[in-house]
Amino acid sequence: MKGSILVVDDEQDMLLLLERIITEDTEHRVETTVDPLEALERLKTGLYDMVISDLKMPKMDGIRLLESIKALDSTLSVVVMTAFGTIETAVEATRKGASDFITKPFRRERILVTIENVMSFQSVTRENRALREALGKQNGFASLLGATPVMRDIFSRIRQVAPTHGTVLITGPSGTGKELAAKALHAYSHQKDNRFITINCTAIPENVLESELFGHVKGAFTGAWKDKRGLVEDAHGGTLFLDEIGDLSPILQTKLLRLLQEGEYRPVGGNVTRKADIRFIAATNRVLKQEIARGRFREDLYYRLNVINFELPSLAERRGDIPLLSYHFLKKYAGINGKQIGEICPLAMQRLMTLDYPGNVRELENIIERGVIFCRTESLKTQDLFLDRDRSEEALAFPPSLSQLSFKDARDQMISVFHRQYIDRLLRDNDGNVSRAAQKAGIQRQYLHRLMKESGIVTDAYKDLSDHEMVKADMD
Repeated sequence: MKGSILVVDDEQDMLLLLERIITEDTEHRVETTVDPLEALERLKTGLYDMVISDLKMPKMDGIRLLESIKALDSTLSVVVMTAFGTIETAVEATRKGASDFITKPFRRERILVTIENVMSFQSVTRENRALREALGKQNGFASLLGATPVMRDIFSRIRQVAPTHGTVLITGPSGTGKELAAKALHAYSHQKDNRFITINCTAIPENVLESELFGHVKGAFTGAWKDKRGLVEDAHGGTLFLDEIGDLSPILQTKLLRLLQEGEYRPVGGNVTRKADIRFIAATNRVLKQEIARGRFREDLYYRLNVINFELPSLAERRGDIPLLSYHFLKKYAGINGKQIGEICPLAMQRLMTLDYPGNVRELENIIERGVIFCRTESLKTQDLFLDRDRSEEALAFPPSLSQLSFKDARDQMISVFHRQYIDRLLRDNDGNVSRAAQKAGIQRQYLHRLMKESGIVTDAYKDLSDHEMVKADMD
């Protein structure tokens, strides 16, 4: 994501150097000024994402400028740089809200890593705020969220198809929200004031399913001591949702075909044909054309069901919806569990964005629910999610998208991922103790601190995690 950077330094040569580095090696827009007071006036426009400021300047030093910027906009990221670097100065700058502290002269790679980390953090933080506002603006699809093009197209088609009487077949992997899509179709249909009946074709035994669907008359079989209405009759005037239709037995496929073709059915053991005025929606995670080729599904039933098809994408295909969905589930489970959790920290959100989600939206929901249960603060953090170790290791595997980058960019990206995941595991194993972690890794403590800063890792998170683990051990 392109951003805007303002550089403030009383040395013109330094401004030219930083402008050249940012322009040549990033896509961010950069402006420069030698005057801190002018910088504050520019920042009032709200058009900047990041400020890089020198520490020693006339009129106003970097610390005072930092304080003024934070008073103007507490969310704006500021990086302070100086040729007079001391630990005390760095601590003061960090305490007053600086995102990082760079000592001159600096390596080109150092400033570029800092810019990338800060801008990424800014992007996620601001997006999080926008997402919370967006949750209240979902028109009628509160349980079927999405802002990506593929989901907007599905919402548009649902509104177009819902008022008709056409039969709909919803396909897609497990956990993608097929039943939610079916409910949305019903909610926007002319049948919305009548019942929405769901029957799971897998959960009910075959010898019971026919009776559940069509009902039975008294004496039809052992135990049929009175007439019973079926779900088809219950759904009259409304919508019947046949979930996992691909698992329906051949015999029931034949009887369902007649219902779909003629709108007629007979209760089990009955002689009287009944009429049904129903909107049919079916769903399956199976590829029905393959099932037809294997002789497991009737071709004529498939074409009767597949009048209108909705193919729901996996979560990996709509990765841009992960933040919106995450905040939806956060709000849901914070309310259920009586917790005041309003934020997902940027590092946790970045981690959620990297997962594969074989279980799709349902898996993301489970992760957020678990995070809410373990969270002790008002912000959901990475350690609250308790993600599996094998997932962390899988995330380091070479993603195919890297082959589209230059060698240098791909190398830098993988090094950044390695640093973040190695340090994460190192600190977990040492309960957040930086000195012990550095000794175990065979590196200087100061160097580990620098790597942590570049990766956006703070030790407090791992001390909280240690508390979580102790609680879990006590429960076990």
